[in-house]
Amino acid sequence: MNDHMRTDPLAELSAAGVSVWLDDLSRELLERGDLEKLVADQHVVGVTTNPTIFASALAKGERYDAQLRELADQGASPDEAVFAITTADVREGCRLLRPVHDATDGVDGRVSIEVDPRLARDTQATIAQARNLWDTVDEGNLLVKIPATQEGLAAITTVIAEGISVNVTLIFSLDRYRAVIDAYLTGLEQAHQTGLDLGRIHSVASFFVSRVDTEIDRRLDAVGTEQARNLKGRAAIANARLAYQIHEEVLASARWQRLAAAGARPQRPLWASTGVKDPAYPDTMYVSELVAPGTVNTMPGATLAAFADHGTVTATTMDTTYDAARTLLDAIEGAGISYDDVTRTLEAEGLAKFDKSWNELGATVAQQLNAVAAR
Repeated sequence: MNDHMRTDPLAELSAAGVSVWLDDLSRELLERGDLEKLVADQHVVGVTTNPTIFASALAKGERYDAQLRELADQGASPDEAVFAITTADVREGCRLLRPVHDATDGVDGRVSIEVDPRLARDTQATIAQARNLWDTVDEGNLLVKIPATQEGLAAITTVIAEGISVNVTLIFSLDRYRAVIDAYLTGLEQAHQTGLDLGRIHSVASFFVSRVDTEIDRRLDAVGTEQARNLKGRAAIANARLAYQIHEEVLASARWQRLAAAGARPQRPLWASTGVKDPAYPDTMYVSELVAPGTVNTMPGATLAAFADHGTVTATTMDTTYDAARTLLDAIEGAGISYDDVTRTLEAEGLAKFDKSWNELGATVAQQLNAVAAR
């Protein structure tokens, strides 16, 4: 390997088959040319958004003022304004990433936009809003983000069957991940029956990483034994590696082979929540420990910068880690910590966090609509 390659960890990561996505989007990033620079210089080939990201973008700066004034003049409600503002930013992001999309045959160059998380327990409302987002943004490289709740699974199948590409978000447990894959494949099978071009339908499955350690570490501390403490900081990576094992098993299945022969694209595992929450851990560990071909790692700006600076791409192949990962999760279960309870808790907390951010986003927009109306 030449010296130049060694000094470009993100290039190495990309060469290992990991698509580098940025977990951030704002009008500022778009208008200042920052996103364009990341695409040109830092191997960024996709973008994910969530309510928290938009709430913080709106809170700082005047870049939304003109649009807010226009929306206030139209008498838009806060919800309508949120929809208009977020779809406008995401459309711009899609256009900026269109060359990447074309160069990668549609695999990358994608931007995700989230269905209102307050609809996460309502299948029909989720379907309706996914269609609305898809039609409003009107860019083929969009991914509509739908949470992997029980109610979300049926919505995923329906919109995939209609040809809408989906980022399935908020996946914590291996069982739920299997159900997500099944929802995707069922949608593809239905799309195939109606004669849709399967090659144009894309999906990623966002497996949340750092939050698993946060919750399990907390419980291991409560157990308090040295044995329990020695298990800290390892569950999230083990969980994600076992998810990749499931992904590999699916790709080897007859069901998938039939769909692939009809032109279908695999649903790629996406590692989300890859910023390290505990400062005791290396700031790049949720990137360097999860290198595998055909995956996506979406990173907050700080994690991306850290990896660009000192990230390492490990030479180990994923399949050599599965037994150790399984053993680790068994040891955590043996310490009295229920995996099922942890993943249920994390899903409930994740939805509550998204709801809270969405409500904050609505409140910020309402405030700003009032402020521009008063000027």
